[in-house]
Amino acid sequence: MDIQSVSSFQEQADLRMQSVLSSQEKLELNRMVDEYNKTLNQGRKPQQSLGRDDFLKILITQLSYQDPTAPMEDKEFIAQMAQFSSLEQMTSMAGDFAKLTQMLMAGEATSALGKSVEITDGERVVQGRVNAVSRGQVPEILVNGEKYPWEKVTRVFEE
Repeated sequence: MDIQSVSSFQEQADLRMQSVLSSQEKLELNRMVDEYNKTLNQGRKPQQSLGRDDFLKILITQLSYQDPTAPMEDKEFIAQMAQFSSLEQMTSMAGDFAKLTQMLMAGEATSALGKSVEITDGERVVQGRVNAVSRGQVPEILVNGEKYPWEKVTRVFEE
């Protein structure tokens, strides 16, 4: 296929896409699209943010469908790769911050060992001495023979 044939084919496709639908046809088309989207989603909830995999899918799709006669500029590609690199670093930092938060909570809980604490457990307020601390995703403390998550401690008293 030569360039003139491709150009002619593109013009014909553009003309077909520019045809105008009546309001009734638009409503019917929107209804059909909504029905089809519901079958695709099957109860999945839409995400409000894009992740690393989403970014890669968009980039690969963009590269796959780019016009060979007008490829993406080098500057654009480098900018997108820089965005991807930044996204990777932010994702890594978020994981590191979560680990740091866990370590800080464990340190706080351990420092309360032997001290009196006040715990809010729903409607109930419990006071007692911290006899043991267990580490994990959320550290737990042993007060009056019961385990409580460290997050429920509202006060720590000096003995």
